Amino acid sequence: MYDLLVKDGLLVLPYHGEVRADLAISGGRITAIGEHLDGANEVIDASGKIVLPGAVDAHFHIGIYREMGLDAFEETRSSLVGGATTVLSYFRTGQHYLDRTGPYKEIFPEALDAVAGRAWTDYGFHLAPMTVEQIEEIPRLVAEHGVTSYKYYMFYKGFDLAANSRDARAFTMGDEYDLGHLFLIMEKLAEVQKAHPDTRISLSLHCEQSELMRVFIDRVQARGGPQNLRAYSEARPPLTEQVAIAEAAALAAHTGVEINFLHLSSAEALEAACRTTGRRETTLHHLCLDHDDLDARGGLGGKVNPPIRTREHNEALWAGVADGRIDWVASDHACCLEEHKGDALWPARPGFGGTALLYPVLFSEGHLKRGLPLTRLAEIASANPARAYNLWGRKGSLGVGFDADLTIVDPGLTRTVTTELLLSGQDHCPFEGVELTGWPVTTVVGGRVAYRDGRVVGEPGGSYLDRSSRWSTLPAALRGSASTNSI
Repeated sequence: MYDLLVKDGLLVLPYHGEVRADLAISGGRITAIGEHLDGANEVIDASGKIVLPGAVDAHFHIGIYREMGLDAFEETRSSLVGGATTVLSYFRTGQHYLDRTGPYKEIFPEALDAVAGRAWTDYGFHLAPMTVEQIEEIPRLVAEHGVTSYKYYMFYKGFDLAANSRDARAFTMGDEYDLGHLFLIMEKLAEVQKAHPDTRISLSLHCEQSELMRVFIDRVQARGGPQNLRAYSEARPPLTEQVAIAEAAALAAHTGVEINFLHLSSAEALEAACRTTGRRETTLHHLCLDHDDLDARGGLGGKVNPPIRTREHNEALWAGVADGRIDWVASDHACCLEEHKGDALWPARPGFGGTALLYPVLFSEGHLKRGLPLTRLAEIASANPARAYNLWGRKGSLGVGFDADLTIVDPGLTRTVTTELLLSGQDHCPFEGVELTGWPVTTVVGGRVAYRDGRVVGEPGGSYLDRSSRWSTLPAALRGSASTNSI
């Protein structure tokens, strides 16, 4: 007797293809795929629908502007709407989040306690070493908490943009945050990688060059005129991404560290990143939104770092998604209320939510409009980030033995995006009014139906993800295979 049967759906298997079959779940894992499976405590009729592996939203911010427990509850709830069953959230010390600094051995358990029992999805964290002391904590964070990915914000280097100050220390609450600090992080991660050869230890990079940004920001402010989203893009132009990527790539090549280029926003950034060996991410908003369109609607809800660009950059990034130069797509979800945006560009807080649109945007804009195969959608939303962040074998596929994380999409369901539809705590959405076709109608996390027909079901049941090599009882060939023939 199975716990759950998903009957007669079109199963999408990353790197393999599509098969119409039944999928059986027991004990929180996928236990069988086949025809005419029978005998289950619960049966879902998926005929006429598409079954995709639950998305791994690999760029998320739990608690950046609000209390972490509340944010975990409301924003991972929103993830279910978009078919995401795992979120990997960035966390750092300094202003925002817990608004303090100190050793992670004291602060990270506090963050874990705040989220425990509140998340609807499974979740993990990427951590940013903001001080030299925190860099030295990396081996222990890997060994004790399974934190295998870290972050450096290149645009904090020597410049606090929020305060328009030449000194970032008040914001980071840390040491000198410069290329020397980045080099020390890379050296430490490369050292830790040698001690964990079966685990990818990586550094994710927010690439905008701060000294150049200072020049362009001063020019945009001095010239006057509308201080809107177009002005924000001009103040942080693609050149700043391009130069920062080159800086980071040179240090990474010297140290041998694994790197991930986050939220590439422009054609120039993608071109620069493709000249390196790093893995490459873009976001839904950099694929779809145009600053002039948002400016025509008014408001600053679309302020985000890096900025929203133009349709030309959108299409350049879609081309990268289609041909494999982009490895995965994420939401960069950060619940930011209208009161935090205000009506003045420079003090407005950056970021907004989008996790509820992950599969709807990829299906509607990627599959229906641009012809991306369903397997490619599953790879960029689920399998590829799972591989990059040491979740493959648990997350990223509908293969037997994987966690029973999946979403069932109605390919004919058309909805117009509204703030209320997204089940987020956020009170606005830059995608408001956009019509999308192909929405999840059921999302399953760990074998349990967590979302059905527009509503969450039951209580939060997400678990923290230790991403070290000790996590799995699966055979090594299934757990860590780098072959694109493995499901």
